[in-house]
Amino acid sequence: MVDAAAAEQVSAKPQPSEVRWAPVAWFGALLLLCYAPILYRMGVQWATDENMGHGFFVPVIAGFIAWQRRHILAAIPRKPNAWGLVLVIFAAFEAVAGTLGAELFTARMAFVIALVGTILYLGGTRWVRALAFPLLLLPFMVPIPAIIYAQLTLKLQMLASHLGELMISAVGIPVLRQGNTLVLPSQTLDIAEACSGIRSLMSLAFLSLVYAYFADKRVWMRWALLGVTIPIAIGANGVRVAVTGMLSQVNTELAQGAYHEAEGYIVFVVAMIALIVTHRVISLIAKGKKKAVQA
Repeated sequence: MVDAAAAEQVSAKPQPSEVRWAPVAWFGALLLLCYAPILYRMGVQWATDENMGHGFFVPVIAGFIAWQRRHILAAIPRKPNAWGLVLVIFAAFEAVAGTLGAELFTARMAFVIALVGTILYLGGTRWVRALAFPLLLLPFMVPIPAIIYAQLTLKLQMLASHLGELMISAVGIPVLRQGNTLVLPSQTLDIAEACSGIRSLMSLAFLSLVYAYFADKRVWMRWALLGVTIPIAIGANGVRVAVTGMLSQVNTELAQGAYHEAEGYIVFVVAMIALIVTHRVISLIAKGKKKAVQA
């Protein structure tokens, strides 16, 4: 009798509905088909624009994280939400308006909005919350609007040249800064758009979130590391400009071509190491505060 009653209680508990992946696959295929021209042009920009080289990795990593959470989704009962369909329709109008108006950012972000709407329509709000982090990664694959890019690049160029001037002067090399140009005894260095540091800033911001996700389960740590990527990326680019100026005093060829590109990769690795060290420091500080509160 006891066993029968226990069995009845267990069977009475609401069981999560099994996920039917066929509708998800059909909706996903239709979404990719509808946005194929927009996604194709964005992929071409990833391949040709050095600032967006990380774009290829964004959907792959986001998809991998979403795949890791498939068991969580299977445990969540599906509650389709009609507002998801509203989002999909809104995204369709946004994509058409962005395409006709040559506003690439709007058209490309429409795909992300449509994807969120599809998940909301198929699984409900709890599905969206379960996939919130990989969905938040997707905007990193969309190049920022040209107007914002131009303004941001100019400010970063000026900041990089200023930091480079300070560091070069600190080692005793005479330097004169004129806007984003550094005049050295050996040559004149122009801090071009490609040397503004925006490429490393965007890539480092994306990697900081991915690193924090796999290395630390605290959600607040992801946003903390995202915040520190800004000064780290700016400082690293200033170091790159300064090192370029110093090396040009030894040999002017070291400030251009393959040597200059190699410096960029080395400095980016140093920036990643600085990010990891910062993570360790923040963890130690948080651990010390937690012990102090418990004491």
